[in-house]
Amino acid sequence: MVNVFSVLLFSILAVVILVVLVSCIKIVPQAQALVVERLGAYLGTWTVGIHFMVPFIDRVAKRVVLKEQVVDFAPQPVITKDNVTMRIDTVVFFQITDPKLFAYGVENPIMAIENLTATTLRNIIGDLELDQTLTSRETINTKMRASLDVATDPWGIKVNRVELKNIIPPAAIQDAMEKQMKAERERREAILRAEGEKKSTILVAEGKKESAILDAEADKQAAILHAEAEKEKKIKEAEGEAEAIMKVQQAKAEGIRYLKEAGADEAVLKLKSLEAFVAAADGKATKIIIPSEIQGIAGLVKSVAEVAKKD
Repeated sequence: MVNVFSVLLFSILAVVILVVLVSCIKIVPQAQALVVERLGAYLGTWTVGIHFMVPFIDRVAKRVVLKEQVVDFAPQPVITKDNVTMRIDTVVFFQITDPKLFAYGVENPIMAIENLTATTLRNIIGDLELDQTLTSRETINTKMRASLDVATDPWGIKVNRVELKNIIPPAAIQDAMEKQMKAERERREAILRAEGEKKSTILVAEGKKESAILDAEADKQAAILHAEAEKEKKIKEAEGEAEAIMKVQQAKAEGIRYLKEAGADEAVLKLKSLEAFVAAADGKATKIIIPSEIQGIAGLVKSVAEVAKKD
């Protein structure tokens, strides 16, 4: 009976010792850190890896997350320089850089950041008017980040970014802003409509202008073609007359050449000349000057004509 009890006691003691030893083994994962105390005093900060604690003497005072964290704070009432009360909610992006300072610097770091954010926001907005507040978000974000980063540095916290999530002005101002925006939209719509009508008028005028230019060009081309046709016609007529004259002259030259080849005497040639003068007169001329050498022949021809008439 004693042996059984001893075995049971030994087994329980072995299990307790095993559990204690296992609990003294600490494995720190990535992006985390452990703040360890020994007998209530700060011992060290354990980073990624496996660590061993002394049983009943060492303890983990705080487990710290080293990743960037985001905190969304509720809207805070602020008053602008022109005495307009509005509510602004902010989003703070921060990261723990020193686990020891984070563990011992402030009791409740998140609440401390929230109160510090509200105070800083009131100080900044108090120097701005309503219009500046609505249009200067980037400036406000930059100023708040700089102020919070300096204030939270003793707590082992680095503020990376601050964003104004929403700016909520009073209801009356919201109504006025909505009316102003509506009027602005209507004004832009009217401007766009007027510009559209203007462009349409310009396009119509340009179309008419192009049409008139095309009509004028068509008339010009038609006139040019007509003039060229008249020119070609006159050239052809002149060429035809010139060719006809050339043919007549060639025929006369051929006739004289034939007479000479046939041995015609001077009297015959003079007679042909007389015929030419008669054809030239043709009843149209009232006076003809006949050369002296042809006059004798003309008289001879007249005598012969009279004798033939008597016969």
